[in-house]
Amino acid sequence: MIGALERHEELTMTIWAIVPAAGVGSRMATNNRQSAPKQYLPLAGRAVISHSLGKLLAVPEIESVTVAIGAEDSHWQSLPEAINYRITTVVGGQQRMQSVLNALQSLAASNDDWVLVHDAVRPCVSVADIQRLVSALADDPVGGLLASPVDNTIKRINGDQQVVATVDRDELCNALTPQMFRYEVLRDALQQAADQRLPVTDEASAIELSGLRPRIVMGDKFNIKITHEGDLALAEMLLRSEQENLLA
Repeated sequence: MIGALERHEELTMTIWAIVPAAGVGSRMATNNRQSAPKQYLPLAGRAVISHSLGKLLAVPEIESVTVAIGAEDSHWQSLPEAINYRITTVVGGQQRMQSVLNALQSLAASNDDWVLVHDAVRPCVSVADIQRLVSALADDPVGGLLASPVDNTIKRINGDQQVVATVDRDELCNALTPQMFRYEVLRDALQQAADQRLPVTDEASAIELSGLRPRIVMGDKFNIKITHEGDLALAEMLLRSEQENLLA
């Protein structure tokens, strides 16, 4: 009974969400549709980032969502989410790490509070997966991230595009978001990485570099990231299917 009460207390702790959205998405500039950063491109009747924010706002445990936008952003204010009382904005940096740090510094958070970081361009994350992440990490001193198994055979290649080895995929997984860590743990890990100019591509890699081990919570492989043009079509299909299932 005591264990159940302690777990309930963890679950009711404050959870803050951060969405880094200051990037310009240069890898997706493939045709004349690219008139805006990819997080603002239209997708199933809304902007990509609107779908991502909607999934976070559907989780009642999340206190608020802080969106880190570019200093010259001219798109954010046109979104309905810009006036949502649970959403605030900060100016992001040139790198994801700095955007998240800026958002962290704006929070009135306690050291043991949770911070959930989600990609602006992962609109297909399920609310169920976010809630599963929150529940699974409730009693963890560090935190962790959603991930999915690697399905394909993985080859290691050399500079001449020749296969040199087949990698054991049983020890591999695809890192997804959200990624959720204790406020103090995440802040210190990111600041250390920034001070030492260490290359980090997500929050978990900063945690790893600090000597800690994030936990993996398996999620849906359809939690795709909008990186290339074809990803938009796949995301639209997934979101349409999701909506049809809700209406069924």
